[in-house]
Amino acid sequence: MKENQFLKSVSAAMLLETMAEGVLLIDTDGIIRVWNKAMVEMTGYTSSETMGGNTDRLRAPECTGSQQIFALLDPGRHRHCVNGCECRIIAKNGEHIPVLVNARQLRDDQGKTLGILQTITDFRPVFNLRQEIAAMASRLQSEEHFQGITGKSQMMQKVFRLITLAAESEASVMILGESGTGKELVASAIQELSNRKDRPFIRVNCGAIPETLLESELFGHEKGAFTGAIKQRTGRFENADKGTIFLDEIGDISSAMQVKLLRVLQQGEFERVGGEKTIKVNVRVIAATNKDLIKEVREGRFREDLYYRLRVFPILLPSLRERPDDIPLLARHFISRFSARTGKLISGISREAMNRLITYPWPGNVRELENAIEYAFVVCQEKTIGAEDLPSELLTGHLTASPVDKSGTDTRIGSNNQPVEESTAIPFFDKLSAKRILRSKINLQKILEEYLWNKAEVGRKLGVSRTAVYKWAEKHKLVPPDEA
Repeated sequence: MKENQFLKSVSAAMLLETMAEGVLLIDTDGIIRVWNKAMVEMTGYTSSETMGGNTDRLRAPECTGSQQIFALLDPGRHRHCVNGCECRIIAKNGEHIPVLVNARQLRDDQGKTLGILQTITDFRPVFNLRQEIAAMASRLQSEEHFQGITGKSQMMQKVFRLITLAAESEASVMILGESGTGKELVASAIQELSNRKDRPFIRVNCGAIPETLLESELFGHEKGAFTGAIKQRTGRFENADKGTIFLDEIGDISSAMQVKLLRVLQQGEFERVGGEKTIKVNVRVIAATNKDLIKEVREGRFREDLYYRLRVFPILLPSLRERPDDIPLLARHFISRFSARTGKLISGISREAMNRLITYPWPGNVRELENAIEYAFVVCQEKTIGAEDLPSELLTGHLTASPVDKSGTDTRIGSNNQPVEESTAIPFFDKLSAKRILRSKINLQKILEEYLWNKAEVGRKLGVSRTAVYKWAEKHKLVPPDEA
């Protein structure tokens, strides 16, 4: 008797208002019919502001959960519930609140769907804890992240040591590496660790400035020096006094500019364009190029004396092809970065997608990998990036050949800073990735086709036996077209 009285005294409305979780009931037209006290506290919207309206103003653009929830109303989906969907809702003050959503179809006695009942759990405490854990993990991975540069391979650990040594000296530094390998990051790291870290750090992309303007950009000009010079202008070297200047794409400057730059390096002085006053500066020079400057010197396009002035302390950055072990680390790093930047609750990458990243040759290096992850963040609608979310070139397996000049020579910079000759290069592939090529059906087929299915020749180029090539081709069921 007492039990019946108790149950009669406890109404459904009382239960809803007492619950710690937000409760939201939406009818089949998408109209809000129930909005409990916890939803008011969480979002700042009162019942009178929400009842009778739809949920559009609550939906954060980075949230796909609402699409899953409204799919419950689609009789063709044959779905009755959504469990543990991480999402975000927009509060009245504009805050994007991370939440955990559970949803169920609400039916009458005849089984007709009346709407969707959702419970909304404020996930901010969990989200904040995740961020703290991520920060702790980042601190623990200090060997893998050095001054904003990510890498755990032996090649990158060597680069990190060279950066530290370069920062301790005043010598001119030459950073060599393919486009997209992070030359500017290395220059910034040297500056940040040096005694000049509190002094100016001036960046100049020599390849992006027209030749007619480069001298004025670097050294400044006097009023009236040329048409349009309506006032005196200080140049980048003058602005970098007591600090560091980073000259990117140094291999693109003209012979005349090379002479003027050599004088600054040798004597620490110059004149503005149209000026007679000699200006003295104390500037540390860091240069970078993706060109083979030894070849440029040999062919008369770059001054030998300037080359050796700049290349006092060389740092060679490996391509991403040469350090495949760093690809998973870099991918996770970029996923964390874009997750924080976009607010999308993407936290991982599937095994198939990761295999695609590892076997792709990355002609654009780390920059291309970063762009690929950013693309995936735009496309991905789940918590984990799948292979289908990657750019098309990674899905088709198309590999980009290295640039070849008219003489037939591959112009990539090799490990000894020499161009890789066509006769010894593996077209489209890097020798250090032989095992990964064999294990990838797409890549192995590509190189077999390149060498007309001559397994002995492929083995010689990869540095493995003919038997190994035969075994992997058989495992992948790869046969020449005339034997298929």
